[in-house]
Amino acid sequence: MSPTSREKAYARKRYEKWEQKQAVKQAARRARRRNTIAAVSAIAAVGLVVGGVMYFTRDSGSTADPAASATPSASASATPSASADANNPCPEPTAKAGEAQSFDAAPSEADARGKKFTVTVETTCGPLLMELDGSKAPKAVASFVFLAKKGYFDNTPCHRLTTEGIFVLQCGDPTGTGTGGPGYSYGPVENAPKDDVYPAGTIAMARQGGNGDSMGSQFFLVYKDSTIPSDNAGGYTIMGTVTGGQDVVEKVAAGGVTGGGTDGAPARAVSITSTAVAQG
Repeated sequence: MSPTSREKAYARKRYEKWEQKQAVKQAARRARRRNTIAAVSAIAAVGLVVGGVMYFTRDSGSTADPAASATPSASASATPSASADANNPCPEPTAKAGEAQSFDAAPSEADARGKKFTVTVETTCGPLLMELDGSKAPKAVASFVFLAKKGYFDNTPCHRLTTEGIFVLQCGDPTGTGTGGPGYSYGPVENAPKDDVYPAGTIAMARQGGNGDSMGSQFFLVYKDSTIPSDNAGGYTIMGTVTGGQDVVEKVAAGGVTGGGTDGAPARAVSITSTAVAQG
């Protein structure tokens, strides 16, 4: 065999090994993609219509049609792992999806009416500072503050990221499946923008599409200006703004969605580790 032939044979073997590795990677990507699709079908979405597709959610305390609450796959309930390196600056979360606390009824809106609150949210990717306005969304703020003080959000994953059409990171479900809630639901929608525009930094409540009384614990953080069409229940309750640490949300969003999609678990997995509330 001439040197040229040996080189060709060696190159061919290397190429065959490369093809085998790519086939394995592609199979893994397809598996992740299937898991992501299964998760999205049950994930509590913001109840939005984007590109003609309705994303809807069901909190455990809502009155949604049971058909809308498909049982998520086992993989959907697990928080994706992430390691801190140049490609993924968020350390691996220690928070794992678990069972949510359950309460009999939503707190009174009087607990928040006319008041403002500052919430410090520690996450595995860095701290967030939120300002909640009870004069504009007393029901939502009263509920969030009540749950935060109960430690409801502590050690919980942010389970959903959208990167096309709307740009939000969704959190607030201790089960990590998108179907969890605090045992109660409330409504109607408060303080929704008339022009359907949600600026970057907005904190708003997720709900079931078409059901303004289905809000529970899940909320979303807008990391890029988004136009979210209203439905027959209205828009989405804006309860406050991110006043510090918006770069944390942007850092998570920059990692994209697990499996390479546009709607699903964030590839840079992030968890809330603790919350602290102060009035004023």
